[in-house]
Amino acid sequence: MMKRMLTIGLALLLGCTAYQAKAQDDRGFEIAKNLEIFANVYKQLNLNYVDDVDPGKAIKMAIDAMLSSLDPYTNYFPESQMEDVKLQLLGQYGGIGALIVQRGDSVYISEPYQGLPADAAGLKAGDRIVAVDGQSTRGKNTADVSSAMRGQAGTEVVLRVEREGKEFERTLTRREIKLPNVPYYGFVGAGKDIGYIKLDEFTTDAAKHVREAFVSLKKERPGMRGVVLDLRGNGGGLMNEAVDIVNIWVPKGTLVVETKGKVASKNLKSYTRLAPEDTEIPLAVLIDNGSASASEIVSGSLQDLDRAVIAGQRSYGKGLVQNILPMPYNSQMKVTVSKYYIPSGRCIQAIDYSHRDENGRAVKVPDSLKTAFKTRSGRTVYDGFGIEPDIEVEPEYMSNIGIALAQKMLVFDYATDYYRSHKSIAPASEFEITDELYDDFCRYLRDKKLSYSTVTERVIKELREVAQQEKYDDAIEQQIKAMEQTLEAEKQGDLQKHRTEVCEMLKAELLVRYYYDHGRIEGALRSDKVVQRAIEEIDNKR
Repeated sequence: MMKRMLTIGLALLLGCTAYQAKAQDDRGFEIAKNLEIFANVYKQLNLNYVDDVDPGKAIKMAIDAMLSSLDPYTNYFPESQMEDVKLQLLGQYGGIGALIVQRGDSVYISEPYQGLPADAAGLKAGDRIVAVDGQSTRGKNTADVSSAMRGQAGTEVVLRVEREGKEFERTLTRREIKLPNVPYYGFVGAGKDIGYIKLDEFTTDAAKHVREAFVSLKKERPGMRGVVLDLRGNGGGLMNEAVDIVNIWVPKGTLVVETKGKVASKNLKSYTRLAPEDTEIPLAVLIDNGSASASEIVSGSLQDLDRAVIAGQRSYGKGLVQNILPMPYNSQMKVTVSKYYIPSGRCIQAIDYSHRDENGRAVKVPDSLKTAFKTRSGRTVYDGFGIEPDIEVEPEYMSNIGIALAQKMLVFDYATDYYRSHKSIAPASEFEITDELYDDFCRYLRDKKLSYSTVTERVIKELREVAQQEKYDDAIEQQIKAMEQTLEAEKQGDLQKHRTEVCEMLKAELLVRYYYDHGRIEGALRSDKVVQRAIEEIDNKR
């Protein structure tokens, strides 16, 4: 009997092995067949198509089309895009160190980075870039101009710029531009005894810089009562940096994240590996719907470990891990290889790219398939839709007038004029928009033909159109006109109605002129509702 069972078992095993081998052979045949078909399609195009076909462009489009059927994070980068890859993955590139913005058919400098070539050459926000290396920028977009200004560190680029009607040239030597992971850290709260650290990216040395910032804050204020880590708008980056940032506040040997993918040998459990700086200090982490990937590893694991309170809005929900694979001819491919799982065991990926609706769009994980997990202390958390904050703070949306001022760059232009006529302003931590300054801004707008439409105006327009179709227009035309007149009168007061919002826009634009990006961040903290709510939570722990 035993011999017969062994014989049956061996037969089943051999059958399974044979089936697997056949499946692998079938898959290999399908791959070879379709690659041969693709090669012949291009061959026939090259031989017979009426016009010449650019091989690089055609193949790149084919590759992009294939990858677009997967997820938005699996991408191919030819050699010509290596500077973009370095910026995306390492936070660095060869260039002059300045943000640019397009207006009409011209491109302007919107912000030079402190101490980098553009700043050192005296270029300012509001300068119009007329030409790059003798090539006019007229009609070109920001991507074109940015590409022209970037290049290998140590090489020169000549910019012709226009300022206040006068043109001049500057020769700049490109540098390896490394964007700061931590653009600002300091103190918040009434007693200035709660630390604040803003982390923009998870590129190389992000954890080192966060740790240095935290140590510096503790040294400056030995009695520091808490710390706020701001990950809002941080789209993520390197997973190991996320693990090391969590390590600052949790003990060595703590599981932070686990990756699971198709290749079992590449599955990985990541534990903290260093001694922590502080495992007791109250910690608040700020997130929003722009916080993704590594930001969610940090916030989610600290939530699962009950080490921090999470404040803000629900995060993006990117639980996918990418690896960079070298490709022929100095190209690279970024490929999604696994999903990550934080300490409670949950994966916070919000979109299922393996399933599409009738329009070909990837679908969100439905509520019915979300699973409950437990934090270390037993609180319930869920997978499948990002990190849900412990303290939710409703996001603030721009008003119609705020959007119009931003789109027409009127705040930008006013700040440019103001900076050129005022040598200094109060320190960033103290600067506020005075009544006098705001009134001056309102006078500045009078001849700028500021116009914008509201949702109410669009609804009234639709009402008139429907009334005409249904033959009610004569009966209600007077009421519609009355509504339009009332609304127009109300819009005249929008600058006062939305004064607080417009003042914050003005303050941010002026602070970046005088104190660069760190000044803008510092100046916004006093009125930041999410920061203030985090401070309240830390105060409650006293």
